[in-house]
Amino acid sequence: MAQFINSKEDIVQEALDGMVAVSGGRLVRLDGYPFIRVITRSDWDRSRVAVISGGGSGHEPAHAGFVGPGMLTAAVCGDVFASPSVEAVLAGILAVTGDAGCVLIVKNYTGDRLNFGLAAERARALGKKVSMVIVQDDIALPDISRPRGVAGTLFVHKLAGAVSESGGDLDAVTAAARRAASNIMSIGMSLDTCTVPGSRKESRIRAGEIELGLGIHGEPGASHIPYRGARQAMADAVANFLPRLNGGSYAALLNNLGSTTELEMSILAGELRQSAIGSAISHIVGPASMMTALDMHGFSLTLYALNAEDMNLLARETPLRAWPGLKPFAAPGIVPLPEGLASRRPTASADPAIEALLVRCCNALIAAEADLNALDARSGDGDTGTTLATAARALVRNIGQLPLSDPTQLYGALGQELSQTMGGSSGVLLAICFTAAGDAASNGHTPIGALKAGLARMQEVGGAQPGDRTMIDALLPALDALPQGLPDAARAAREGANGTATMSRARAGRATYIGAEQLRGHADPGAEAVARLFESLCQVDAE
Repeated sequence: MAQFINSKEDIVQEALDGMVAVSGGRLVRLDGYPFIRVITRSDWDRSRVAVISGGGSGHEPAHAGFVGPGMLTAAVCGDVFASPSVEAVLAGILAVTGDAGCVLIVKNYTGDRLNFGLAAERARALGKKVSMVIVQDDIALPDISRPRGVAGTLFVHKLAGAVSESGGDLDAVTAAARRAASNIMSIGMSLDTCTVPGSRKESRIRAGEIELGLGIHGEPGASHIPYRGARQAMADAVANFLPRLNGGSYAALLNNLGSTTELEMSILAGELRQSAIGSAISHIVGPASMMTALDMHGFSLTLYALNAEDMNLLARETPLRAWPGLKPFAAPGIVPLPEGLASRRPTASADPAIEALLVRCCNALIAAEADLNALDARSGDGDTGTTLATAARALVRNIGQLPLSDPTQLYGALGQELSQTMGGSSGVLLAICFTAAGDAASNGHTPIGALKAGLARMQEVGGAQPGDRTMIDALLPALDALPQGLPDAARAAREGANGTATMSRARAGRATYIGAEQLRGHADPGAEAVARLFESLCQVDAE
């Protein structure tokens, strides 16, 4: 997979130089590339206790992204997924440690423990006061003697940094770090492995599976389990915490492991709120990318057992954009719809024949979802089928609330439903069409005449004309032929839809930005939807 790098040998130092360059002078780096890669605060006062962490790169924004007021004093960066050398760690200690001493926060990996540990011994021999706190928050493997340190390390950074920033001595900063390290537990899940620069991507997670309890260096997880959506994934993660809860209040850290979209992370946050431990979580950090595993498509969840003192420390402000801040975690706030929207729904009435007709139309659009998405992917963003099917499903759910026995009111009600449930420009245009049709019907137009009036209004607002390669190319001829019967309307719609496949240029909609070679031979998805809709009506009529 292509990546925006120059060479795998230089990626860490080049990335760090870029980070320092955009810090506005807040960060500096020690000389010593390529073997010593240390980022420090430019404003550091050596009379205070320094807080130092680090480890392998590839976890950005950790660790250098958390160097700043209220968190780390310095970060020592190794190669991707590799511990920094003893000399690099020692350089970091000596660069920022004054008489007050320093605290090293170390994740529980052998390389980190050894290199940071030996560097600490050498610094002590040089007269520096150094304490070291080991973080081992991973609960994926309950029987392991030395659990890994993962994203919960960030809570340790925050507490130790807050105490240091407020002037605490070495004992106070060390105690805060150790208290934090003893109060965290984390677990990760991923749908895919990461891509290490310069190496071939490992594909150990099969389609339809999710890996539970993986590490942040791409190492295999505790198990592979079936993937059944975000809700079940969160439930599977949460199940590992349930036996460990003590009945108190918790802060959660919801971490993006690299390539999970913000949309997905927000869904996971909602599922966490509704999960079996949601009521125990009073505050949250994230969701955000904080300790990643390169481009891993997954998330990790950390819980911190809160007390009043620690909540105050976690909530203290820091200007670091990598730290999202501690926020209350509450149920979504919901307010009523504005006056006039919720109260305009007409009185519901029954008509079994009309209900069956509408349900058949909706089912036709639902059945065509995948095909229409595939067509739209050639000329748009691949969502036409989903947009129509989503509206159709909502209409089926709400069909009992429609004025089915009153055609005049029904047109307007359909317009209102579409305006609420159907996204994109298509939803707006169809809502305009049905709303205008309702107005026309109330002024004495026949049902077909009302639909044609609605179509004319839709064209007026949307600007599309026959030949522009839109749904108009199928809908207009279908309505023109409808007085002769549904079969003629369906044939006209099909001919119109097929005709759009011969048009090499679109004059309306997203397809206007697509070249002729991509359009030719493929029908417009909106026109194809209209054709399938009328064909489904013919089936109703035949029955």
